[in-house]
Amino acid sequence: MSAHHFDVLIVGAGVSGIGMACHLGQQCPGKSFAILERRQSLGGTWDLFRYPGIRSDSDMFTFGYNFRPWVGGKVLADGASIKNYLRETAQAFDVERHIRYGLAVKTADWSSVNKCWTLTVDNEATGETETYTAGFLVGCTGYYNYDHGYQPDFPGESDFQGQIVHPQQWPEELDYAGKNIVVIGSGATAITLVPTLAEQAAHVTMLQRSPSYLMPLPSTDKLALLVQRLLPEKLAYKLIRARNIAISRFLYVRSRKSPKLMRRLFLRIIRRRLGDNADMRHFTPDYAPWDQRLCVVKDGDLFTALKAGRASMATDHIERFTADGIRLKSGKTLAADIIIPATGLDIQMLGGIRPRVDGQDVMLKDKVIYKNVMVEGLPNAGMIFGYTNSSWTLKVDIAAEYLCRLMNLMDQRGYQTVVARDTEDSRSDTTVLGSLDAGYVRRAADRLPRQGTHGPWKASQNYLEDVKILRFDPIEDGYLEFDGVRTRANAGGGRGFLRPLRSGLFGS
Repeated sequence: MSAHHFDVLIVGAGVSGIGMACHLGQQCPGKSFAILERRQSLGGTWDLFRYPGIRSDSDMFTFGYNFRPWVGGKVLADGASIKNYLRETAQAFDVERHIRYGLAVKTADWSSVNKCWTLTVDNEATGETETYTAGFLVGCTGYYNYDHGYQPDFPGESDFQGQIVHPQQWPEELDYAGKNIVVIGSGATAITLVPTLAEQAAHVTMLQRSPSYLMPLPSTDKLALLVQRLLPEKLAYKLIRARNIAISRFLYVRSRKSPKLMRRLFLRIIRRRLGDNADMRHFTPDYAPWDQRLCVVKDGDLFTALKAGRASMATDHIERFTADGIRLKSGKTLAADIIIPATGLDIQMLGGIRPRVDGQDVMLKDKVIYKNVMVEGLPNAGMIFGYTNSSWTLKVDIAAEYLCRLMNLMDQRGYQTVVARDTEDSRSDTTVLGSLDAGYVRRAADRLPRQGTHGPWKASQNYLEDVKILRFDPIEDGYLEFDGVRTRANAGGGRGFLRPLRSGLFGS
C-alpha cells in the first residue's frame, strides 16, 4: 500500500464529488476518504466556467442536495452563488479538509491480488508523481473535457482580425463594451450569453444552424418564498422540491408522449413573448421536444433583448470567416469584432482516465452501465452520473446513497470485492447518454459506455423509479458478484441471508 491509502478515493470535487463525500461521511462514518481534484478550488463546472451570465439551467430546489436545503427564492442561480453553496456544504459536512487540490489523476489500476486500486497522480504544483491507493474508487468527474470544449474547424478562421473566445476559456479582462459580437450556437451557453452580452455590446447576433426549444422561467419563485415563510425550512424544501420534480417530470413525459401538442405549446409561449411579427423560423426546431435538452430563458431575457433590438437571430450555415466577420452560405455577412463559438462540449469519461484491471485496459465503450452507477467489469468502483432530462443532483444524491449502502453491506458481510457482471449479453448500441440526440453526444458515441437492453443495465431517466431501485431495492439482486460469487437476497430467509444463484437463473 502507498503512503496515501484510504478506504475510498473520490475523483473530482464538483457537485458530484462533494455530494458523494457528504453522503459518505454521514452514512459510512468509519471510512477514511480523500477527494482528488485537479483544479485549485472546488466547484467543478462552477469553478471552470467564468463567462458572463453563467447560471444554472435547472431550478435550484432540485439542483440543491436533498440533505441541505437551498434557501431563498432564486430559481436559476448564478455560478458564483452555486459555487458558494457547494463550498458552504463542504464546510458544513466537514468535507473540505479531505480535498487534495492540484492533483491530476493519470492512471487507475485495479489489482485482484491486493484487492485495491492504485492511482498515479501528477502534482501539478511540484511536478512530482504521487501514488494513492484505495479499496473503493468513485469517479465524480462529469462527462466533458475540462481542458477544452468542442470547436469546429471554421474555414478562413485565421483570416479573422478580431478576437475568438470560447466560453470555456473566457478571459477575465475581455472588454466587449460597444463591440459587435457573434455567438455561434443555440444551446444553454448561447442562450445565457446573448442577453448578458447585449447589455453592454453594440449588438449581439446569435448564429445557429438549427433552433432549440426555449422555455422562459422566472428567476424568483414567489410561491417558494411564501412556503418558506410559513413552514419550517426542511419541510418547505421538501414540498418545493416535490412540486418541481413533478412539474419537470410531467413536461418530459408529456413531451415524449405528445410531441406535437408540446411543440405547439412551446412555440405559442415564444410567440406571445416576441409578438406576432416574430420570425418563428428562428425558434422552430426540426426535432421533437426533449430529443435535446430544453433551454431555459431566465426571466425571458433573451426575448427582451431581441425585442429591444440589442440582439438578433440568424439561422444559417457558415461559409467562412472573413477579416471582419462571418460570411454565411445564404450570402449574408455578419460583422463582428468578437466571435464566440458556443459550439458545445467535448465528451470525456472519468476525466480522461483509462482504467486497467489486472494490467488489462478497460475500454468503456465496450462496457454497459449497471444502474447507471457502476461499470460492468470494474471491481469496487462507482461512477456518479446525473440526469440529462432533469437536475443533475437528483441522481447524485441517490447514486451516492446507493454506493454507501453497498459499501456498508460489504463491511457487514466481510466482502472485499464487488463487481457487476453482464452474463446475459444485454449490451445495446445506445450510449449512456442515449436519451439525448445532441451533437456532442453523437460525436462521442465511440467513447461512451453503453446501456443494456433491459433490467439494471438499461439507464433510467426517471427519478421516482431510480429512488426505488437505488434507495430501497435489495443490493443483492443477482447481477453483482461478491468475492467472485453471485448472490441474491432470499426474501423468505430473513435479512442478511444470501444464497448462490444457479447458473441457469440469470445466465452462466
